[in-house]
Amino acid sequence: MSVASEIRVPLQDRFARELPEMGVRWQSETIPDPQLLVLNEPLAAGLGLDASWLASPDGLRFLVGNLLPPGAVPVAQAYAGHQFGGLQPRLGDGRALLLGELSDELGRIRDLHLKGSGPTPFARGGDGLAAVGPMLREYVISEAMHALGVPTTRSLAVVATGRPVQRETLLPGAVLVRVASSHLRVGSFQYAALTRDADLLRRLADHAIARHYPAAADAEHPYRALFESVVGVQASLVAQWMLIGFVHGVMNTDNTTISGETIDYGPCAFMEAYDPDTVFSSIDHWGRYAYGNQAAIVGWNLARFAEALLPLLADDVDEGIAFAEQAFGAFQTEYDATWSSGMRTKLGLPADVDAATLASLVAELLRLLRQSRVDYTSFFRQLGRAARGDAEPARGLFIDLAGFDAWMSRWHRLGPDAESMDRANPVYIPRNHLVEEALTAATAGDLGPVRQLLDAVAAPYDERPGLERYTSPAPEDFGNYQTFCGT
Repeated sequence: MSVASEIRVPLQDRFARELPEMGVRWQSETIPDPQLLVLNEPLAAGLGLDASWLASPDGLRFLVGNLLPPGAVPVAQAYAGHQFGGLQPRLGDGRALLLGELSDELGRIRDLHLKGSGPTPFARGGDGLAAVGPMLREYVISEAMHALGVPTTRSLAVVATGRPVQRETLLPGAVLVRVASSHLRVGSFQYAALTRDADLLRRLADHAIARHYPAAADAEHPYRALFESVVGVQASLVAQWMLIGFVHGVMNTDNTTISGETIDYGPCAFMEAYDPDTVFSSIDHWGRYAYGNQAAIVGWNLARFAEALLPLLADDVDEGIAFAEQAFGAFQTEYDATWSSGMRTKLGLPADVDAATLASLVAELLRLLRQSRVDYTSFFRQLGRAARGDAEPARGLFIDLAGFDAWMSRWHRLGPDAESMDRANPVYIPRNHLVEEALTAATAGDLGPVRQLLDAVAAPYDERPGLERYTSPAPEDFGNYQTFCGT
């Protein structure tokens, strides 16, 4: 890494300075000739970065961590994590690097973070590299999630390294430049707790409060307020995943953020035929992280967060446990509120429809969707047409016509609003077969399909002529879809 005085990017070193025990100072591998694949110009502008400069040779060297402003302190962050239920006490950024923090246009602190920038002391024998396909997958899906209104880390750029990466075959290498409210995770607190350094755990909690929940600092019990805040945002987040049919695929505690943002788009995908047992990850053999298990898994991960925070929740262990158990009630309350509100909006129902009627209507609809393996996303758009009087497209999706007719009769009597449904139900999501098509083309050097897919999912609610192929589920010959971590 070189440092250049002409690089006027106000990169801060808050994490490195305040929590030196939580990372290792490191630098990215040198990339002699980085080549820009995609650049998120609106995000760059929001961070006060000049997109034309970022696309220049010096800007590209900055994006991959090879040319940084004076005072920059890149670190590979340390964290632990339960992976598929088993605790790994020392994970950390094996192929990633926190370059530092920036203030965005609203004055909010944002991390600038690399993925695929070379091995670090946390690499555990891995090569520390990333291939073009998985990095573009994260770019496409994280930007789609942002457009859908789901809290998420975002992608600033994907830069080709010009170096091959050995996986099952040789693949072209790339670095993803990620932006996040922070990269603090439940696993960060697990790591601090495992050191048995009470001061470190307290400083980490103070850092999280200052970064994400400043009001908690004024609470009677700040660390309890921190815990309650994280419970609330994670409950809301997973409910939003469920509402759009998103399957994360690798919900380990190191992928559960303190901010409530979605992070790590590895073996993720969007469910097509509605089925709570949907799993895409090639390594999730038992369905631990299936679509229908996601809320329970987030709750389990938050229990691990409570265990890590326990010394700060109360002086007495039993009192701390009692508080954590009581606080978990808020998880179900927030989840139910977000889910019910979201479903009410997806179905276009007025606020005066009571909760019991809504719950019964949703439960019966989901049973019918599962029975007929109806495409989850397109169904709700077709239902919007039914609200306008054209019921046949939605009706034709079901095996049990009498059952669906009875359901639709109940729904119609409640006065659904088609306009509000169209504002809540996307036309375009990153369809799995189109994602694979785009990534295959990009790996071969053609970025056209990636750009077309990005254009579709950037405005997911606005139906546009010429994008019909982006509205349909995968053809039958696409087969059972599997996704991979990319490491």
